[in-house]
Amino acid sequence: MTSSNRWTNSVAPEPYGEGDAVQVLNELVGRAVQMNASDLHLEPKREFVQVRFRIDGTMVEQRHLGYDVAPQIVQRIKVLARMDIAERRTPQDGQFSLNFDQPVHLRASTFPCSQGEKVVLRLLRGQSLIAFHKLGLDPEEMRKVREVAGRPQGFVVTCGPTGSGKTSTLYAMLQLIDTTRVNVVTLEDPIEVELMSITQGQTNVRAGFTFASGLRAILRQDPDVILVGEIRDSETAAIALQASLTGHLVLSTLHTSDAVETVVRLVDLGVEPWIIANALSVVVAQRLVRVVCPRCQARVKLDEDLWDGDEVLLPAGSEVVRPTGCPECHRTGYKGRTGIYEVLELDDELRELVKSKANAPAYREILRRRRVRTLRSAGFAKVLAGVTTVDEVMRVTT
Repeated sequence: MTSSNRWTNSVAPEPYGEGDAVQVLNELVGRAVQMNASDLHLEPKREFVQVRFRIDGTMVEQRHLGYDVAPQIVQRIKVLARMDIAERRTPQDGQFSLNFDQPVHLRASTFPCSQGEKVVLRLLRGQSLIAFHKLGLDPEEMRKVREVAGRPQGFVVTCGPTGSGKTSTLYAMLQLIDTTRVNVVTLEDPIEVELMSITQGQTNVRAGFTFASGLRAILRQDPDVILVGEIRDSETAAIALQASLTGHLVLSTLHTSDAVETVVRLVDLGVEPWIIANALSVVVAQRLVRVVCPRCQARVKLDEDLWDGDEVLLPAGSEVVRPTGCPECHRTGYKGRTGIYEVLELDDELRELVKSKANAPAYREILRRRRVRTLRSAGFAKVLAGVTTVDEVMRVTT
């Protein structure tokens, strides 16, 4: 893909001609692919349309677009995504593909705002599938997760905020399973990566195809392994947990901050505690931290101790890396991301807490006593290894 000087940072809009909408859209998406962006934002302002890419979880501004070509680009997106081109007052969404060296699938979303319509394109690329050993788990965490993924039944939950890589972790776990010998069925919203060796379903709320109804249907499909994209309500939680007790391995996600909160949330959803205690196998809490660019990183020493509660995670004088910025990393100082994890495997002592509906502090006391590694301590281990920075770890774990 050839580059162009129109992509250099500038506050002035680029003067595209009226007939350039197809070319401009292709260049925008091509540039997003080249920069490994996950999302492309077109944001209308008074005198121009701001273009921003989400790269490694943060927004990076690109060259602005002029209003002479921006409306045509929006129309082009709507046509490709099969939206109503005449409707500008309500949000719309759709999907389409563009062909480069390989097809790039895009999920489009429009949103009416004060200056026009904002458009966000999510890039869904099959090559974004991450191998299990590249997730960022340490050897002991990998051993625990690999062992659980090899069991014939159980309930595995990954948790974290939106964009923390939960689904990518589940996809990586599916790669540990011999899909030629077992029947794997997923229920997702949306399907992020197409996997040819398994059956994938996408919910459609308008048609009544919800997570709960879809999960009931999957149980009639003779499954061995079930992936539920997200536990959103008590009905879905109850069906998924019950399925794991009746001979299925169930993988899912929850929008909770850490492993303890996940266990407490499952109980709060109203599922019988004894079902949760017997079904839940492991909880994997996670965050994504940006990796310092190896070409431009600098090394500095900490001026003071870094604490996490009453524990010193990094003593004063520790040598850590600091980002500086170069053309290779688009002046951000970071290139790529990796995961930090907290892996909580349930045992008899923790199951008794679940059955008694214990509160979060009771769990945290046991984990503190066992010196189970927290997300923050996992992050600082990567700081010491020169992978990421103190600021990054603090940003995602605060």
